[in-house]
Amino acid sequence: MYVQNDTPLGSLALSSLVAVLPLLVLFVLLGGLRVRAWLASLIGLAVALLVAILVYGMPVGQAVLAGIEGAAFGFFPILWIVINALWIYQMTVTSGHFDVLRRSFGSVSDDPRVQAVIIAFAFGALLEALAGFGTPVAICTIMLIALRFHPLKAAVVALVANTAPVAFGAIAVPITTLAQVTGLPEDALGAMVGRQTPILALFVPFVLVGLVDGWKGLRETWPVALVAGLVFGLAQFATSNYLSLPLTDIVAALLSAGAVVLLVRARPPRRAAVATDATAEETAATRTPVGVGGGDGTGGDGTGGDATGGVPAEGADADDHRQDSRRDTVLAYTPYVIIIVLFGIQQIPPVSKALKAVTVKFNWPGLDVRTAAGKPVSTVAFNLNWLEAAGTILLIAGVITALVLRLRPGSAVAAYGRTLVQLRTAIPTVMAVLALAYVMNDSGQTLTLGALLAGTGGFFAVLSPVLGWLGTAVTGSDTSSNSLFGALQVTAAKGAGLDPILLAAANSSGGVLGKMISPQNLAIAASAVGMAGREGEILRRVLLWSLVFLAGMCVLVLLQSTPVLGWMVVAG
Repeated sequence: MYVQNDTPLGSLALSSLVAVLPLLVLFVLLGGLRVRAWLASLIGLAVALLVAILVYGMPVGQAVLAGIEGAAFGFFPILWIVINALWIYQMTVTSGHFDVLRRSFGSVSDDPRVQAVIIAFAFGALLEALAGFGTPVAICTIMLIALRFHPLKAAVVALVANTAPVAFGAIAVPITTLAQVTGLPEDALGAMVGRQTPILALFVPFVLVGLVDGWKGLRETWPVALVAGLVFGLAQFATSNYLSLPLTDIVAALLSAGAVVLLVRARPPRRAAVATDATAEETAATRTPVGVGGGDGTGGDGTGGDATGGVPAEGADADDHRQDSRRDTVLAYTPYVIIIVLFGIQQIPPVSKALKAVTVKFNWPGLDVRTAAGKPVSTVAFNLNWLEAAGTILLIAGVITALVLRLRPGSAVAAYGRTLVQLRTAIPTVMAVLALAYVMNDSGQTLTLGALLAGTGGFFAVLSPVLGWLGTAVTGSDTSSNSLFGALQVTAAKGAGLDPILLAAANSSGGVLGKMISPQNLAIAASAVGMAGREGEILRRVLLWSLVFLAGMCVLVLLQSTPVLGWMVVAG
């Protein structure tokens, strides 16, 4: 048995200097030395183990078991969701229905400002909901270039758009992770995030329109931006609070896109010429097959790989004018309908009860970690909900999708294999980051840092989103940020007399704003537009928006921690 101690060196300040070493090493390796994500995560894990054993006095066996449990949680349910979600996407690419979907979006309007909202914001949110981990930036950037966007502008638009939906990405994986590492109710955390990010969503479409066409675009297209943001925000709030966390972004994305389509067809925005075309030289860079994300593990959360299987822009003009049959168009949307239906069925009480009946709950074998009060820590318990898990639902949806799209069994299996290859660096990265988080949490390193931050009192409400932003900016993942800082947020909140659910949620909501400036996402965007090595140029275009949105989120969380907006906080 191991009993946690938050001041192993007798001084909170000295103990904090040692406790922060694993995070410091991870951040320096990722953000400073640009070490590959999987390697940096493993090194950070090794440092966390050494600190736990040598400084905190945690038995070697207990420390190793804590890391193993964290790695296991990283694979199930986290990677289990990502693998099966990306498999569905790979099958739509294999069958050609993803191109049909792209042409369907392009046919709605030839106005680039509207296209930016529909593709980067709404469809990007749908991709984030199903896969996350860098996929939306990769795919939306290529789609915008195919619609003749300037390469740099396409990258910037896709990055800025990939914000509001991130907290509920990959079927709400960040929220699931946050609940696991904090021990707080998943539904309450999701509902609280659903009272923060929808406000962000209201403003993002306006920024996208401004990026495409400046103030003139805002004057001419503000109704489209308003409808897109308002519908998305309301749907995100309602779904996360009253319907289903896994369905949050799916419902919000589809309703937002549908509302924009109806508005544009009823009242197209007036416009003059919009400067989005690339110069001949810049366009030439996109006329060769583009491998998205590179193979070096620089994709979001270290996904790396070729997120689109290599998408050639050559011949895009002829392809864009191809007329798809109504049947093909319906089939292109079918996988997303299948997912919504299955998750909807899962919410029916008798079905939900039946799925939960086979869930296995157990304490991790051999792991015995107690708080200073002698109570077992919450992370010792492992919940193997193999049938109820979102990843399993997605696997079933994938099988149905393969049947509906009439893919041969061999093609469906090959698509699954390509998905595993694509995630070859993501798998060890996610597992190592979760292992690191569990070692830090169980040994007491997180308690130490939380106690130090609690000394800032009520001001910690302002710092809370900044921590999430920093974590995502460095790791490229809101999921990783939540695993690293979730427990710390709760510890600091309790010490400062603030609401733990509010600040844990703020970690995720602040984290979504670090996604656009993370080296991993920047590498994906640069690779997609043929600008590898020019990530700094893209960063300069998005950094200001990341900081502006972060400042707004800090103000929102601060007000939510006071009576001014305290009524918005979810009861634990």
